[in-house]
Amino acid sequence: METTIDFTQAKFYENRELSWVKFDERVLSEARDKNIPLLERLKFVSITSSNLDEFFMVRVASLKDMVHAKYKKPDIAGLTASEQLAKINQATRKLVESQYSIYNRSLVPLMKSQGIYVYDSLQELSQNQLSAADRYFSEVIYPVLTPMAVDASRPFPLIRNKTLNIAALIRKEKENVFATVQVPSVLPRLVPLPTEDGCDHAFVLLEQIILRNIHKLFSNYQVLCASPYRIMRNADLTIEEEEASDLLKEIEKQLKKRQWGEVIRLEVDDEIDKELLDILKKQLETAAEDIFKINGPLDLTFLMKLYGLEGKEELRYSPYKPQKLPQLIGEDDIFAAIQKGDILMHHPYQTFQPVVDFIRQAANDPQVLAIKQTLYRVSGNSPIIASLAQAAENGKQVTVLVELKARFDEENNIVWAKKLEKAGCHVIYGLVGLKTHSKIALVVRKEEDGIRRYVHLGTGNYNDSTAKLYTDCGLFTCSEAIGEDATAVFNMLSGYSEPPSWNHLVVAPIWLRKKFLQLIRRETKHALNGRPAVIKAKMNSLCDKDIIAALYEASAAGVQIDLIVRGICCLKVGIPGVSEHIRVRSIVGNFLEHSRIFYFYNDGNEEVFMGSADWMPRNLDRRVEIIFPVLDADIRKQVMHIIDVELEDNTKAHLLHEDGCYTKIDKRGKVLVNSQEIFCEEAKALLPEEENGYSDRRFIPAEHIEMETEPTKETKSDE
Repeated sequence: METTIDFTQAKFYENRELSWVKFDERVLSEARDKNIPLLERLKFVSITSSNLDEFFMVRVASLKDMVHAKYKKPDIAGLTASEQLAKINQATRKLVESQYSIYNRSLVPLMKSQGIYVYDSLQELSQNQLSAADRYFSEVIYPVLTPMAVDASRPFPLIRNKTLNIAALIRKEKENVFATVQVPSVLPRLVPLPTEDGCDHAFVLLEQIILRNIHKLFSNYQVLCASPYRIMRNADLTIEEEEASDLLKEIEKQLKKRQWGEVIRLEVDDEIDKELLDILKKQLETAAEDIFKINGPLDLTFLMKLYGLEGKEELRYSPYKPQKLPQLIGEDDIFAAIQKGDILMHHPYQTFQPVVDFIRQAANDPQVLAIKQTLYRVSGNSPIIASLAQAAENGKQVTVLVELKARFDEENNIVWAKKLEKAGCHVIYGLVGLKTHSKIALVVRKEEDGIRRYVHLGTGNYNDSTAKLYTDCGLFTCSEAIGEDATAVFNMLSGYSEPPSWNHLVVAPIWLRKKFLQLIRRETKHALNGRPAVIKAKMNSLCDKDIIAALYEASAAGVQIDLIVRGICCLKVGIPGVSEHIRVRSIVGNFLEHSRIFYFYNDGNEEVFMGSADWMPRNLDRRVEIIFPVLDADIRKQVMHIIDVELEDNTKAHLLHEDGCYTKIDKRGKVLVNSQEIFCEEAKALLPEEENGYSDRRFIPAEHIEMETEPTKETKSDE
């Protein structure tokens, strides 16, 4: 009798947090790659650090909250919150150790060989450089510093989240006193110094200048010892939306509490004085397991600042210029172009400018009656926001959903929401209990033959800055059926009215989970009936238990499954009878892989979907997401081509193995395939030579390889 496999067993699943640490290890592996220019490698070290900061502030903080609340329920991999914290602690320590080993042993010597000196110690400085550092302290640093001693009349001060500080033990009349001073973030961390022979660029870290001169801050005391330190606080907002009469005011109030969150990680120099560390540990109420002793400069995100060094162009990739869309060359009227047929955009290989122009032209077109759009994250000086405000001032009906709960973008979005309201836009602040993560814009236009709706749907945010760094897909259409669905989406967002049915769009949190499970099970059914069955899917993260169990069932039935999962993947491959037909790869390249594409063979009637949702519980159950079908046959082939090329990538792809480890593909004897370079070349090839403006095969890496959470302004996560 055949035994039925329970595909939901915990042993079949990877813990999501440990999977994320493996992702950051893949990011760090780019810093090890000797084929990558030096400044690019430094950037990946910086990215690893910013990722890790956000991981602790959000994911580790959330687990600590569970422990405090005595929450015992295990995750899908069978681990309780306390068990996860123990394993995370071990894994992240190994990651940090590896990171500093790469920096100290490989990258610092390489920088020196290229004439770039970053001094973490003043012992190597010449007398001329020391004099320059002392002058900089007296003239620039000293007036900004605020030293704070702690005694009976002066309590321990608030140490702000992510700031770099210096702790000191000072003595007066045989009494030891603790003092702290914040390294000013308003000053550059890398301070230029006069160069010596064989040195093109010389820098010393700001904290090292302060340490050298710290006795000047405590002139009546003897400085016994001093050392830098840095803390991470719980930055996960807790918002009681049901109780909040004004969501905007409630979020503004909660943002202020971020600086008071529980300390979840304390970073110190590995040579810190024991007494000094004991004081920090006690005052910050930090457990021993949350203290990280660092062999090198704290907070390596400063390495990002080295990227633009003048005269070192050979140490970084040449900039890539996003290409024009062939359909829009010589076309001044974007609406006329869309009327000719649906238009696919593949960013950043193709420019995001048409999306900006779509809203700008709509704002100034007298035939446009209304513009409706969802905004999750936008750039600091967003041209789209400016156009929406202009549209309202021009008398058009403008409705904008600004998601105030977009993590680490709350403050920015509050500013934009107020600006849009002031301009006369109708602003919706998201829905109670749900984040609106969908990417949709609707323009309603009065034309000779009646009202026509133009829609933009995408996989990424309406952010013209990150669109140069993140790989995403977008679609322009004036399909009547999709236009009706778009109207229904905005009516649902503004008036809570659920349409009885949809033409093409699939919307979370009500319909999307069911649709994905139906599509996967249809392939399973075809396989069981002896027909070819194939699933190919690309996403940022995969950790939904129901989806993974359905994929296991499909694999067991013989469905061939290829997954491109950039970050978290809780699915395991190669389990006999369970996941033998599933292959998983992760691409970590110079652009951040961000698009979501889903392909189902469907017995030869191939279906392709794109959209804003990953296969995660939050995307399927707790967010407003939109998945849309690719209806045009030619565009469907183009989208399938994107997945197929990425499945051939043997340069930037990491394969997941049965033991849970990821490794790069052995390229010996193979033709090198770098999917991102291929897409750059293809975007160029689509254009007449005089239009491509293409500078080089190489390109700028993303400012942040987003975690679960797309990353500081550069490090906010889309997720």
